[in-house]
Amino acid sequence: MTALGFLYPGHSAEDDYPRIEQLLGSDIRVDLVHTDIGEDAHRVDALLRMGAPERLAAGVEELRLAGAEAVVWACTSGSFVYGWDGAREQVQNLATAAGLPASSTSFAFVHAASELGLRRVAVAATYPEDVAGLFSEFLRAGGVEVTAVRGAGIITAAEVGTWGETEILELARAADTPDAQALLLPDTALHTAAHIPTLEKDLGKPVLTANQVTVWEALRLADRRVNAPALGALFSREPLVQV
Repeated sequence: MTALGFLYPGHSAEDDYPRIEQLLGSDIRVDLVHTDIGEDAHRVDALLRMGAPERLAAGVEELRLAGAEAVVWACTSGSFVYGWDGAREQVQNLATAAGLPASSTSFAFVHAASELGLRRVAVAATYPEDVAGLFSEFLRAGGVEVTAVRGAGIITAAEVGTWGETEILELARAADTPDAQALLLPDTALHTAAHIPTLEKDLGKPVLTANQVTVWEALRLADRRVNAPALGALFSREPLVQV
């Protein structure tokens, strides 16, 4: 059994995680601890407070005691808002607090893009335009070119959590460009685990979503690779380690 630990801010799309656990179809256990979200706002000052070291450290003991082999801060905006160097310091502090390998969703996107050999991506973000722009800057710092970015202007994670497949497809189509090798949906408050095959079929390219890449990143840290095609191109790579 491989146990993966996640720190998830508040309550929005956390039910993606048990769904992903089922879709992995192997001896993977997903443990999730909710962190204090503070003010629910996709605004830079609120996001900086949400990702503060003390808020993340408060949840790591429960994950450690559960036997987690790695821990990921399951929040994109609460990590990229610090910039590349600040986000790296954030996960270093998390690793120290947890005594485990650690990462965040923002770095998960960069590592997943590298795994798939992606150099150019389009971004379909639920965030306001300024926050979406910060994610694009983070990707560029990680060596990923952004062909286009579309922000939906949603302020709260609570509202994002109400979106279904229709809204997600509409945003994805609006953001996609012909020269983008993949489309990225960066908000962990967005329910996407059930929609990845539909998105990839509709766009004709890989789709990376926040909760999908977050779980993939934890598996990477735990040195596991699982084949789960229902989770998209990212989980359909060779070589396979499957029980």
